[in-house]
Amino acid sequence: MMKEIKEVSEMDKKKYYITTAIAYTSGKPHIGNTYEAVLADSIARFKRQQGYDVFFQTGTDEHGQKIELKAEEAGVSCKEFVDKVSGEIRNIWDLMETSYDKFIRTTDDYHEKQVQKIFKKLYDQGDIYKGYYEGLYCTPCESFFTESQLVDGKCPDCGRPVTPAKEEAYFFRMSKYAPKLIEYINEHPEFIQPVSRKNEMMNNFLLPGLQDLCVSRTSFKWGIPVDFDPKHVVYVWLDALTNYITGIGYDCDGNSTEQFEKYWPADLHLIGKDIIRFHTIYWPIFLMALGLPLPKKVFGHPWLLQGDGKMSKSKGNVLYADQLVDFFGVDAVRYFVLHEMPFENDGVITWELMVERLNSELANTLGNLVNRTISMSNKYFGGVVKSTGVTEPVDEELKAVVQGTKAKVAAKMEDLRVADAITEIFTLFKRCNKYIDETMPWVLAKDEEKKDRLAEVLYNLVEGICVGATLLESFMPGTTEKILTQLNAPKRTYEELDSFGLYPSGNKVTEKPEILFARLDIKEVMEKVEAMRAQEAKEQEPKEEETAPVVDIEAKPEVTFDDFMKMQFQVGEIIACEEVKKSKKLLCSQVKIGSQVKQIVSGIKSNYKPEDMVGKKVMVLVNLKPAKLAGVLSEGMILCAEGLDGELALMTPDKDMPAGAEIC
Repeated sequence: MMKEIKEVSEMDKKKYYITTAIAYTSGKPHIGNTYEAVLADSIARFKRQQGYDVFFQTGTDEHGQKIELKAEEAGVSCKEFVDKVSGEIRNIWDLMETSYDKFIRTTDDYHEKQVQKIFKKLYDQGDIYKGYYEGLYCTPCESFFTESQLVDGKCPDCGRPVTPAKEEAYFFRMSKYAPKLIEYINEHPEFIQPVSRKNEMMNNFLLPGLQDLCVSRTSFKWGIPVDFDPKHVVYVWLDALTNYITGIGYDCDGNSTEQFEKYWPADLHLIGKDIIRFHTIYWPIFLMALGLPLPKKVFGHPWLLQGDGKMSKSKGNVLYADQLVDFFGVDAVRYFVLHEMPFENDGVITWELMVERLNSELANTLGNLVNRTISMSNKYFGGVVKSTGVTEPVDEELKAVVQGTKAKVAAKMEDLRVADAITEIFTLFKRCNKYIDETMPWVLAKDEEKKDRLAEVLYNLVEGICVGATLLESFMPGTTEKILTQLNAPKRTYEELDSFGLYPSGNKVTEKPEILFARLDIKEVMEKVEAMRAQEAKEQEPKEEETAPVVDIEAKPEVTFDDFMKMQFQVGEIIACEEVKKSKKLLCSQVKIGSQVKQIVSGIKSNYKPEDMVGKKVMVLVNLKPAKLAGVLSEGMILCAEGLDGELALMTPDKDMPAGAEIC
């Protein structure tokens, strides 16, 4: 019977589905990126503590032109590149003790198949159509912009230069759903948080009128192919945003999992303020088109900035979570990024500020409180903590703070004011420190008649610390465990956290208390930082390049300039290509040169497939006398380079040149 009751209560738990933005796999995430994962984790942990059935999803965004370019630079395949970076991101999330339930990758097979099905469904119902896109394109953001959307002629999201671009593309009819979205936002003021972000989206994008959105690309290949038009890949945002539903089992054919039915709509999308447009305009409209309910809340958190501005590798001011953990420990870093980040405005992180906060708040306010309390319990009572009932009015003031903290923390967390929630907990710890000053246990210890009063004071302190430490668990889980272990205190339920006097009277604290946070000398820290930076700079210095292999071939007789000028070289565009039957080496290409199309046979079959040739711009010797190769007429020559091992590489222009351009 008891088992049945328990099972029912589990089923009756209120669900809470929280997501972060999936991290882009272009490189190692800095502390500003990591902040989001830690912030989401603190909210997820607190909801679990309150008794919610929480599902916390994070992951990595792994497609797009930028990654294709990064992989090329690294000399590896795109999949190898994203596997490495995704693994690195996951390791950092794990290092920071983020308690995610699912880590999704957009290269996951199930996700890719669903994206293809979603694209086809939207196309079939007329929400997606084929056209041409011409505009100003930001490669890092993988977004097109109009001239009016630019800020100082640059990308409004990242501030980088944009370039003109034109290509065939599929478009989503954003304007069709814009009035419905405007109505929804007006009727659900809690949907976009903070309110300043909502006003920005309404005034800058929705009310002036939405343009249809480009949802496919042809200029790169690293993406999910449109299955009915494979030269197109799905635009990164239609791919990336759908992770929030595919990750929990959505199927657009109507075969979604129980998990999806249970957790959707999401209770909270936690994202950076720079991508709020995609999550509060594009994503809701995609969901409307799919006939799905919208997420309950999208919170665009501010940035965590280095002292001299937004972190970037180009500025050389990037801080990484693993570096900070090496200096300060996991919980100190968690405390800093959570507590120093304002609700709406950007926060600032510096080495100096971290040292100052660790010394004043963690080492002094919290660490010293715990250490003093345990030390006094050991000194005066052999570690035994006992309630004697010898009270004074000052006790009631402490109890009131302790009993009232849970409600204050819960109210702040409900509004996603995580920094303020932590402040409330540290207000409790500060009140405990004040209580020590008020009661002066060292004075009470001198009077044998005050022994029971001293015991009660120490009991009250231990009780207050237990409540505060338990409330701290969502933000600093490792510290909570250490405190409760040292106090030999059982973990309390959320319902018990507004009670006072639950610590078992007669319990014994540890004989040797551990220093929770050691004070640091700022001078020593900065010396270590400079040494680390010097080492990083040394590692980034260009290494002497190994002598590249060269090829020496037998020299041919010299030719005169007049001989050379007899040859006509032009850029050709291959518009069709097929294998030459009965030949192991030959491909037959149709090459557009200006307004003409020439048929050229090339011995490159071992290095190129016919389908790989189509669309390439190549160098062509145009006026070569026609000849038959394997019975097929060839009207020119496509130029190639041959490597040491006989590998062939087509000679192509390094800039996009029109078919027919003269090579001179």
